[in-house]
Amino acid sequence: MLPDHQSIAPSVLYFGTPVVLMVTRNRDGTANITPMSSAWALGSCVVLGLSSAAQGAVNLLRDGECTLNFPSAGLWANVERIAHTTGVNPVPSHKAEMGFVHESDKFALGGFADQPSELVLTPRIAQCPLQFETRLLTSHSSAKQRHGASSTHLIMEVDILRVHAHRNIVVPGTNHIDTAQWNPLFYVFRHYFGDSVDLGKTFRAEH
Repeated sequence: MLPDHQSIAPSVLYFGTPVVLMVTRNRDGTANITPMSSAWALGSCVVLGLSSAAQGAVNLLRDGECTLNFPSAGLWANVERIAHTTGVNPVPSHKAEMGFVHESDKFALGGFADQPSELVLTPRIAQCPLQFETRLLTSHSSAKQRHGASSTHLIMEVDILRVHAHRNIVVPGTNHIDTAQWNPLFYVFRHYFGDSVDLGKTFRAEH
């Protein structure tokens, strides 16, 4: 017998994607961390979904670069420490109503160490096992926003310039991630998940 489905209306649609810590630079040169989960890779590019009011989006549009840092599951508590913070000051009223507060040093609050990048000025997060240095290719507002709805989301495409990985998640002598060692942090309907289980590989895994 097939499963029985019902129609529902979830308050959020974060069905399960990796957590990304996007680092950008503020006008004064300090670094800002934007925790996000609306990101996906397409070839050598990553597509990001961000609120146009987020400090990370403002910085990325201005400087045209960012680093994308992928925390392991063990860093979930560090991520949660900065989840309620924003680099925007004063805090927009709609964010204040949700409990957000301004924080100028998210690295210190989250217990993260900054690490210089090689091709961009924006730093990386040393504790994150996987890191991308990127430059902005294009940005546009969501279709809903263009059609007059209240959505304020931007769809931004960035080009991956360089990839960094902790040595313990790289197959020795190769450019391949050791999936037995890489345990990314996932965001699923506003819950953190980790401890990935390898269920098998696709036919393209060797390419």
